[in-house]
Amino acid sequence: MISGQALVQARGVDVTFAGPVRALAEIGFEIPPGQFVSLVGPSGCGKSTLLRLIAGLTEPTSGMLSVAGQRPALARRKLARLSFVFQDATLLPWRNVRDNVRLPLELLGTAAYNRDSLVGNVLQMVGLADFAQRYPNELSGGMRMRVSLARGLVIDPELLLLDEPFGALDDITRQALNEELLALWTERRWTGIFVTHNIAEAVFLSQRILVLSPRPGRIVADVRVPFATPRTSELRAQADFALLVGEVAQCLRRAGT
Repeated sequence: MISGQALVQARGVDVTFAGPVRALAEIGFEIPPGQFVSLVGPSGCGKSTLLRLIAGLTEPTSGMLSVAGQRPALARRKLARLSFVFQDATLLPWRNVRDNVRLPLELLGTAAYNRDSLVGNVLQMVGLADFAQRYPNELSGGMRMRVSLARGLVIDPELLLLDEPFGALDDITRQALNEELLALWTERRWTGIFVTHNIAEAVFLSQRILVLSPRPGRIVADVRVPFATPRTSELRAQADFALLVGEVAQCLRRAGT
């Protein structure tokens, strides 16, 4: 685990695109190692832009953003322990499940004799050990997302960024994958930053929720989620869960006025 008070830190971050379009304004937060944080907000508020900033895939127009005390792009190159899971599974159709999951290890130059055991372990973790030789077109949407998640976890990341990975799935599959993802986080305790439009999903998964306003996105609420882990599906039926979902929804409504 990376030491220090904050793994991800932002101060006064603004992003303006050509147009000009101000996407993010005065963003500030700190995320300590091992915390699972969700970003919620209306469409177009800059949630995915913020995730790309943290990944070092784009730069802020102004302000300071750091990962492990360094600029995100530099941290990604030096630490090599950051994974990004996209909304689409983005699997290579000519590679089977095992070889898709193996790809990050190949790119990092992991010794060949270690790759099989690492891939085998992570496929077991996500329940795909029996599907290692299948190809993406032979898998359901939920299984493809499990492969994408396994590919993100195979390097044992310090920081896992997830951009609405379950947004296109039906509710039952989505809830099942929420439970699997949370179980994996409980076991491994990587730092997770999860973008979603689904408030109940954010409450179920997170220790903390950052609520963004309409564009330009500003953080208008930092909501602590008090439920202990591990969490089970029964939590969704409890009154305090529904109450917190309602409180976050109210934060979003206030932000839009």
